[in-house]
Amino acid sequence: MIGSGVALQSFVLAFSALFSIVNPIGASLIFSQVTAERTHAARVALARRIGCYAALVMLGSLWFGAYLLEFFGVSLAALRIAGGLVVATRAWSLLSAPEHIEARKQEQAEGAEGEEDVAFFPLTMPFTTGPGTISVAIALGANRPAGGITAILPFFAGISAAAILVAAAVWLAYASADRLTGLLGEARARVVTRLAAFLMLCVGTQITLSGVTDVLGSLLAANR
Repeated sequence: MIGSGVALQSFVLAFSALFSIVNPIGASLIFSQVTAERTHAARVALARRIGCYAALVMLGSLWFGAYLLEFFGVSLAALRIAGGLVVATRAWSLLSAPEHIEARKQEQAEGAEGEEDVAFFPLTMPFTTGPGTISVAIALGANRPAGGITAILPFFAGISAAAILVAAAVWLAYASADRLTGLLGEARARVVTRLAAFLMLCVGTQITLSGVTDVLGSLLAANR
């Protein structure tokens, strides 16, 4: 019961943050533009490969990113505070200036034009899962519970399921980019982006509060 609650909570936090930063719906509009000269079958195959690569990038960052930083002497509390601030900052950028984010993604994806093997670079990295996504994933991985294996396993199961679902959303959104372009358009896509960014801002604040609570708890315990 406790394990399922941890898994569900971690899934909700991770999915909202990763979906916001990856933004499959908004990115699919740009994907449709830069792959316009390809056939529909070629774009579907390309979308499938990008989805698989995106899953690997996110899962690797979630599983190993925080441990790698800890190896270099960065404490878990510091990871949570810094990671939460990164998530909140990225969310604020998406809320206040989504056009700037879209313009940068457009520049990143332009390298796909005229090339054949572009699934990983530039369409997965940095277009779909760039430095922002990796930093958010590391921050989420750093938010793991302090309990034993019974708490850590459900936590990683939840965030892993979230990453896989976001990658599946990338696959579906890119594969049906033409339909999404006609259905949503830029205005509605930005509305979806802002709603997701607000959820991401809340997630970043929660991660930061977890780190601050850890630091204050250690200081209070030391002064007793």
